[in-house]
Amino acid sequence: MMWVIDASVALKWFLEEETHPHADAVLRRLIDQPGSFAIPELFCFEVFSVLARVHPRGQEVFLTGVMPLVNGGLLRQAMTDTLAQHAAGFVGLGLTGYDACYAALALELQGCWLTFDEKAHRTIAGKGVSCNLSVGLPGDWQ
Repeated sequence: MMWVIDASVALKWFLEEETHPHADAVLRRLIDQPGSFAIPELFCFEVFSVLARVHPRGQEVFLTGVMPLVNGGLLRQAMTDTLAQHAAGFVGLGLTGYDACYAALALELQGCWLTFDEKAHRTIAGKGVSCNLSVGLPGDWQ
């Protein structure tokens, strides 16, 4: 199974007031099994943007904390025609364009999008491509 990491998960690794045990579990698994994880390229832009805005050392944290994880063996997926077509379907269901790219990547990889965005997950829950980490870890992680 491929796991698509949402920016909301990564931010919990680096923002003290946002920590969450389910995000920590994702990080541990990412470190142990990087080849089982993927991100759309927009992940880096989203995480950098938030860290630069709210973390006192945002750029440093991004370069020393996020980039080693991103460069550590996970799949970094650029936008493709097919990904855009799948994302458009999720936009039609009510996701933002950004969230739709995560869901579309999970769909393409026959994986699961790991997110703390409860509204986005609820919007596409019937599609079986997302896991709301606010509620729990994926069933087979227990």
